[in-house]
Amino acid sequence: MISLDEAVTARLESHGARFEVLVDPDAALSIRRGEFEGDLEEVIAAEDVFEDASRGDRPAESDLEDVFGTTEPLEVIPQVIREGEIQITAEQRREMQEQKRRQLIDRIARNAVNPQMDNAPHPPERIENALEEAGFTVDPMEPVENQVDDALDDLRPLIPIRFEEVTVAVQIPAEYAGSAQAKIRQYGDLEREEWQPDGSWIGVVTFPAGLQNDFYDVVNENTSGEAETQLVSDKDELSTR
Repeated sequence: MISLDEAVTARLESHGARFEVLVDPDAALSIRRGEFEGDLEEVIAAEDVFEDASRGDRPAESDLEDVFGTTEPLEVIPQVIREGEIQITAEQRREMQEQKRRQLIDRIARNAVNPQMDNAPHPPERIENALEEAGFTVDPMEPVENQVDDALDDLRPLIPIRFEEVTVAVQIPAEYAGSAQAKIRQYGDLEREEWQPDGSWIGVVTFPAGLQNDFYDVVNENTSGEAETQLVSDKDELSTR
């Protein structure tokens, strides 16, 4: 379950009765769209249906039966969310908007590059400043992934930007191979790997281009800087970094 501070109220009024449930705002929108595939108990603040959630008052069981045909909270809660209204306070809206703004900036920074600077990553601060200059407004009630394209449209007149992936080949000396390769293989999509006779490990990993600096930091930190890396181009020609 989530905390009360994280929850918003979904409210449905029907047959002269009011029903309220406390739910994570993103999950509520996902449920309304029919896209939710998780565990309902993990995204609600209470396994209960209220007449007034702020006071903890519960509706009569007869009202639940009349409207929903059941008194089972886990069956009623999705119906209230789908058919009712999502109630958020001004403070909740501000907090949700700021959280989505940070998530949007992070999503773009992790995936975007500057095509005019050899596909170098854009620092998050540059993306944040450009979004502010563009006057882009984050919708707190819309999933971040649905806002990325609109944000990029606003960013392109201000900074050269595009989404890109890179593929990097890494060779790790035998003394670091055991622990280092485990971290590197989780960083992106492992295209292929080879264990060498001397115990060293070679892996080819594809990941969002905006993460290049972070990736090289992970490689260096886990191999004391002794790993070798090669950037694999689109034509599969290797160029030493």
